Amino acid sequence: MEILWVLMALVMLGFVLLPFLRRRRGMIEQVSPGHPDAADPADYGFARQEELDIRMPGPDQDLLDVLDVVQHTQDYRAAAQLLAGTGSQGELLWQRVQAFAGAASLELQQRPGGVGETPGGQWLRVWRAEAPKDAGGAAVHAEFLVQQAWRTSTPGTDEFRIIMEEARSACGDAALLAPGDPIPYIVELSVARGLAYSQAEFEQLWLKILDRAPAHMGAHLAALHYWCEKWHGSRELATSFAEAAAARAPQGSLLAAMPLFSVFEHLPEVNLVSTFYQSEVVTKAIHSALHAVHSARSDDPMLAHVRHLLIFFLVRSERWAEAMNQLIHVDGHVGALPWTLTADPAAEFAVYRALAVAGYEANGGSPATLPH
Repeated sequence: MEILWVLMALVMLGFVLLPFLRRRRGMIEQVSPGHPDAADPADYGFARQEELDIRMPGPDQDLLDVLDVVQHTQDYRAAAQLLAGTGSQGELLWQRVQAFAGAASLELQQRPGGVGETPGGQWLRVWRAEAPKDAGGAAVHAEFLVQQAWRTSTPGTDEFRIIMEEARSACGDAALLAPGDPIPYIVELSVARGLAYSQAEFEQLWLKILDRAPAHMGAHLAALHYWCEKWHGSRELATSFAEAAAARAPQGSLLAAMPLFSVFEHLPEVNLVSTFYQSEVVTKAIHSALHAVHSARSDDPMLAHVRHLLIFFLVRSERWAEAMNQLIHVDGHVGALPWTLTADPAAEFAVYRALAVAGYEANGGSPATLPH
């Protein structure tokens, strides 16, 4: 019980003391791994903070194996084979395209190249040069340009616009190589946000995606950003978009969780209302997301994304046991919202996990009572 009160005191300090308020979504201040009040994840079989994988929201061993081969050999062919065998129109293909593009972008950031030095991500450039008709390579290249724009430049600047215009052209090239594939158009959703497409232009792009993959969760999440208040829409437009997606979600679809993502995108920067996370709007969105998780296929690639966001809201709502039930499914991987919005995703996840464990134990829970 003492551990819970200490941790909750830290949370309240985060709400009240301005120097300790986190700008992004009111995140909780971190408890260092060695702090005596930090819950021990080993008691529940959870991974240590230093073991948490920040690259993906959940396990994909085939992808990890191929990434390891590509990055060690700088040979793109294993990546091309994996994408070709993944199948089009699925969530898994989209996640793998993002992962390869992100790996190349990160490599370039770490090794920008210089006199006599090969820049990082060279394997992607070779891929496009040697296999210009490969649809997978074209999609990865388009996504790589998008990530480069957001990572290396500031929206509204000439540099940002130049990279985004190149990305838009790359999306067009990728779409020509795979006419029925929604991935190039999903990549373009981020371009649309960055280049401030008009709402009419965005709707035309969105219809192309709906024609190819009407229930694609990744596409809906990408589109939601455009409709948010901080970009080119409003809280009302984003809420309407998310609720419409949830309403038309087929049985077993995680689209029913879209309202929770909309709520997250519009959380107040500073929240001093202690009951906010027990409000009707938040509670209803959590309920819909929990229902979606319980109804979804266990192998749905987007399931981990929803579970991670649920952990954030369930901990904030002090629904400790439900948070623990989500943790046991995703622990070990933290490459998802909301953790990826912070400078240290593993540390942020570890704080929420420690709070969940402390709250769970303060209410009579133990490793023996946690279902696996």
